[in-house]
Amino acid sequence: MSNEQQLSLFEDSSIDSNDQKELIPKDAKIPIPTGTYANMTELAQHCDRCYRCSLGNTRTHAVVGRGNLKAPIMVVGEAPGQTEDETGLPFVGKAGQLLEKIFASVKLDTETDVYICNINKCRPPDNRVPTTEEMEACKPYLLEQIRLVDPKIILFVGATAVKGLTGDKRAISKIRGEWMEWDGRLCMPIFHPSYLLRNQSREVGKPKWLTWQDIQAVRAKFDEMQNN
Repeated sequence: MSNEQQLSLFEDSSIDSNDQKELIPKDAKIPIPTGTYANMTELAQHCDRCYRCSLGNTRTHAVVGRGNLKAPIMVVGEAPGQTEDETGLPFVGKAGQLLEKIFASVKLDTETDVYICNINKCRPPDNRVPTTEEMEACKPYLLEQIRLVDPKIILFVGATAVKGLTGDKRAISKIRGEWMEWDGRLCMPIFHPSYLLRNQSREVGKPKWLTWQDIQAVRAKFDEMQNN
């Protein structure tokens, strides 16, 4: 749905914008225009009672994000897993622990330098990949998160994150480590830590080795931006 179509829904509605805003968590047809949320707390309150898709029926917690709300680097993953659903925090299971180590290896702190979130805020059953409809229902929340954090660098963690936000359907192995521009922001796709957990070899050319090259490139770009 285009911004023009979304705005027209507001303009044509017989109910005022405040009432319309309260309908956002109830129906994916209700648009979330840019600037809807004044802060992340307000956005999280809507996510906590959101039923824009059926994932709201099975969640324990909506998983909105963690880290510095004004971080220069934003991580966008796929969706919460079981540990995330139980805690309400993204990337805190085994994959999240590995992600922490990846950032620490180049002296980046996930509390000060990074904000971490997902395309979807609710866990899909059995950790399946979110459907296109589920991602589209949740994507406007993510767009608002990006606006609020305003990161200089976005890391897409896994192919689903790339596809969900940019529409690029290429395999992650084809695009990881490549800088791309999206919405005026510098972005890089990287392997998902869960994939690295299944591919433990550190041999040159293997996923872990490639990820080490990628995170060093991210650190270099981060330093470059900080110095300019």
